[in-house]
Amino acid sequence: MGKQIFIGIFSLLFFVAVNAQSNEPYPFWNEVQEFKTADSISFPASNQILLIGSSSFTLWKDVQSYFPDRKILNRAFGGSTLIDVIRYRYDVVYPYQPKQIVIYCGENDFASSDTVTIEMVVKRFTTLFNYIRAKYRNVPLAYVSMKPSPSRVNLMPKYVEANKRIRNFLATKPNTKFVDVYSAMLTSTGEPMPHIFQEDRLHMNEKGYAIWKKKLQNVLLK
Repeated sequence: MGKQIFIGIFSLLFFVAVNAQSNEPYPFWNEVQEFKTADSISFPASNQILLIGSSSFTLWKDVQSYFPDRKILNRAFGGSTLIDVIRYRYDVVYPYQPKQIVIYCGENDFASSDTVTIEMVVKRFTTLFNYIRAKYRNVPLAYVSMKPSPSRVNLMPKYVEANKRIRNFLATKPNTKFVDVYSAMLTSTGEPMPHIFQEDRLHMNEKGYAIWKKKLQNVLLK
């Protein structure tokens, strides 16, 4: 027992030391604090569409211009995983009174470790979903499917299966939508379209976001 306690304390201290190098007690801490600072200066209006999740939303800096007839609040951060969004739900989800919540997350969960399974990612999503529903029982929620990134073609089979399971889960829940961007981003031979991504072959350019606009046009609430 004593040995286990020692190992646990050592692991905790190691985790704190590693994150201390970036002055963050947890990953993406600083980014989330920037949101909180902005909120303290001017708190966002209610009844906006709340975007949460990872960098495909974070980098969509001009998302409002794609949907000028909607009001959008973007609270996505970094290369976050579903675990990160769950951790910061009190900061990036709970403070607001959204008209709708739209999630893009899960891709980085698989990329973070080969040990992350489809079952684990789906469980993480359902956990996040249940936390959101505990706070907002009737707010419409949409999930944007994991996209096929050229730099992560080895993970595409996992994305396909996880997307399928999340879609089936949401089909059993009211006020939800599943947005399939995955298939719309493939060539006729089933490969990721290379021209819709930036040079890193992971993040999208304007052509990629144009596809997302088309898929989300009739999903986002006016």
